[in-house]
Amino acid sequence: MIKVGLIGCGKITEVRHAPEYAENPECKIVAYYNPSREKAEKLAALYGGTVYDSIEELLASDVDAVSVCVPNRFHDSVSVQALNAGKHVLCEKPMAITKEGCEAMLEAQKKSGKILMIGLNQRFAKAHVKGREIFMSGELGNLVAFETHFSHPGPEGWTGKADSWFFEKKTAAFGAMADLGVHKTDLLYFLTGKKIVQTYAVLATTDKKFPDGRPIEVDDNAMAIYVNEDGVIGTMHAGWTNYGQEDNSTKLYCQGGVIRMYDDPEYSLIVEKKDGTIDKYDLDKLTSNKDQTSGGRTATGVIDAFIEAVKSGVQPNASGESAMHAMNVIFANQESADTKMPVAVK
Repeated sequence: MIKVGLIGCGKITEVRHAPEYAENPECKIVAYYNPSREKAEKLAALYGGTVYDSIEELLASDVDAVSVCVPNRFHDSVSVQALNAGKHVLCEKPMAITKEGCEAMLEAQKKSGKILMIGLNQRFAKAHVKGREIFMSGELGNLVAFETHFSHPGPEGWTGKADSWFFEKKTAAFGAMADLGVHKTDLLYFLTGKKIVQTYAVLATTDKKFPDGRPIEVDDNAMAIYVNEDGVIGTMHAGWTNYGQEDNSTKLYCQGGVIRMYDDPEYSLIVEKKDGTIDKYDLDKLTSNKDQTSGGRTATGVIDAFIEAVKSGVQPNASGESAMHAMNVIFANQESADTKMPVAVK
């Protein structure tokens, strides 16, 4: 039985990490830490285990693995601390707020020999897995263009706080681009196996405000034109101002047809072929923020993949090393937005 500790007991832990660990028979939550002890105690009352007064005390216990669910600017320091303590780490996205922070996490993982996984859950969605299989089979020919979207009403709906730390530059560092855009950027790499090599991005704060009326300090919308290593172009939009139905769709335009994922309310995957054939797959429904905050199903596949990796000792899908590409693109997006110029992804 793998013993798990939860570092950070906010909303993402409450509605995803904790219930998904509880649903996995191969592990048990035994430890909690949160700056506000009340939140940790609330989870301990539900799932059992010990609440600790510091991260150091939790890491000194007999936990085997931890989820790092703290605000963005602490991702690298807490993950490195846990890896150095000999614990396996599942860190929420974005991986870190600087390239140096990401690299420090990778170095700590290599030295420790432990698992480092990033919570890029879109890799595990069934329509994405099947869409990747179809694309990689070559039956639709080469990719010629792509588009991907992720937009919803914003983190205040998720956290229940109009002054969420997601809106503060010093704590979050990034806005919608890294909160949502990192998912879709990583997804493009997962689906096609091709890296993004150039981006031209625009980041804007168009609507979100703090309770006192000030605009939030990070972007609430971001749009990027990507060029992949084969010279194929496409778009990525991430937004916190979609006050209608959440959009989590992706399309791959190929020589022989189109692969549509999560853009239809009934079928999670639709393949429209050049010859007029249409294949429809009712595989699953993506778990939205609304689903989870209203008590809907929780399973994303991330926790199961992490626990399996801990058991096997094999780095998982969405390993820290694999996630590094999406982070490099996110950093390039920020540079492009600042300079108002296309930027090569380093």
